[in-house]
Amino acid sequence: MSKIVSFEDLWCVFEHRSGQLVNALQNVNFQVKSGEFVCVVGRSGHGKTTLLRVLAGLQPPTAGRVRLGDEVATGPGADRAMVFQQDTVFPWLHVRENIEFGLRAGKTPREDRERITQHWLAAVGLEDFADSWPRELSGGMRKRVALASAMAVGSDVVLMDEPFGSLDYFTRRNLHDVLLDLWRETQKTIFFVTHDIEEALILADRVILLAEGKLVDDIPVTLPRPRDEDVRASEKAVNITKVILAHLGITEEEATRA
Repeated sequence: MSKIVSFEDLWCVFEHRSGQLVNALQNVNFQVKSGEFVCVVGRSGHGKTTLLRVLAGLQPPTAGRVRLGDEVATGPGADRAMVFQQDTVFPWLHVRENIEFGLRAGKTPREDRERITQHWLAAVGLEDFADSWPRELSGGMRKRVALASAMAVGSDVVLMDEPFGSLDYFTRRNLHDVLLDLWRETQKTIFFVTHDIEEALILADRVILLAEGKLVDDIPVTLPRPRDEDVRASEKAVNITKVILAHLGITEEEATRA
């Protein structure tokens, strides 16, 4: 069972090459319950990825801390898995071997590795591609490999940094369904960074809004699931979208043109 994730008085300050200090995160405080699906939304350069990297243990905070249950996150750990925007599958390994990689690193016995890998191959619809090379797969299929690899290692928390941003709309929508199925099956806690409001409304239990490194809103998304076009066009969904756009400083007319 996942633990509560707590961000406590979190600051992250970088020195720009000009010599000026940049507050990537400023006094961020919030908690995420076990099993929640949280989307972190904001403009580019406003702290989304930094927040994720601090949680992953890849970036030490300047002040404050992140807790997983009673433990302070001071570096990477087996309780957190990460899916990046760029392809992170190993091109020299077959699909099956990619999914097995984390299990091998964790010294999972061979029989268990094979069973777990086969389960996740089926879960992401890649049973027929287990012995394929990554170069033989489409971009969407490689993302399925990355998802299966992250789920297979058994981490409590999965961190996703705009993982579908480079994909076309229809591939993204298919992967949203795959990801939601995996989330329902595993009940993992998911942090998903995106600048796409529609994507956030499809996926999230909550939307954490960052602007200039500050947490400016924490919006519960209580829309019924599955969130088809009718749900996303409902008055409640439209109102959430308007709130997010206002925080981002984007007018509805600008959003429509985009």
